[in-house]
Amino acid sequence: MLRISFDLDVLRSFVTGIELGNFAKAADRLGRSTSAVSAQLKKLEDQVGAPILRKAGRGLVLTPAGETLLAYARRLLELNDEAATAVRGVELEGWIRLGMAEDFGEHILTDVLGRFARAHPKVRIEAKVARNAALLEYIDAGSLDLTLLWDSGVATPHSQQLGQLPMRWIASADASAIRKPDAANPLPLVAFEAPCLMRSAATAALDHAGIPWRIAFSSPSLSGIWAAVTAGLGVTVRTEVGLPEKLRVLDSAAFVLPALPRLGLKLCQAEAELDAATQRLREIIVDTLERSGLGAPK
Repeated sequence: MLRISFDLDVLRSFVTGIELGNFAKAADRLGRSTSAVSAQLKKLEDQVGAPILRKAGRGLVLTPAGETLLAYARRLLELNDEAATAVRGVELEGWIRLGMAEDFGEHILTDVLGRFARAHPKVRIEAKVARNAALLEYIDAGSLDLTLLWDSGVATPHSQQLGQLPMRWIASADASAIRKPDAANPLPLVAFEAPCLMRSAATAALDHAGIPWRIAFSSPSLSGIWAAVTAGLGVTVRTEVGLPEKLRVLDSAAFVLPALPRLGLKLCQAEAELDAATQRLREIIVDTLERSGLGAPK
């Protein structure tokens, strides 16, 4: 049986096109012509021996073979990128103090630490997962080297805006807490203890729309928020980052809830110039966010 040796550049074009939802965008991202990417996809299908994409309306969707290939392609590219990083930075050592908002603690932080530790085992990382207000205090005190947090409008030195995410109304799967609110039956809100960016956004939007509300449950932690909403105590406002499977994003129009603004995401660093280890961690954070559909494209 003839062994297939996949070209990693071809796999990268395939994965990038799927993640961006458009192969013309993938060609632009990768610095190739659209025709070159089309030729790569044709080569990939020839190697697989079956279609990996099919037309659906005006776009393309994965075939069963394409879905299988995509999973393996992502793993191959991640291993390739880790190997390249490890070879280049095998001697990196040091200590990095990393901070992240709670929303990113379970998923993004896990991926970031795993990728970094495999490539740079000699670097020690001290991570703090905290609320936005606490992270800003840590930044101001100089006790963090790198921090991923929501943009509250507070000026921080050496920061970069990575993108914006829409805030959403979130409820339990059956949305049992949602009834048409009135003065006698105000909308029950589940929120962080004040001050909180998303709590303020929710109450301001409701006040502007003339919708009565009450704080049904308040918590100092994100896990408490998710537990209360899952239990049906009320609705909350968050982004879709780390959204538990048992909860749902509500259609604002269908539930007669006001539209919500977008929330900026930024990465702050203690110094204008980073040492090699911290710079590499920063690159991994940005790349992980992009792969997760967060942050601005390169």
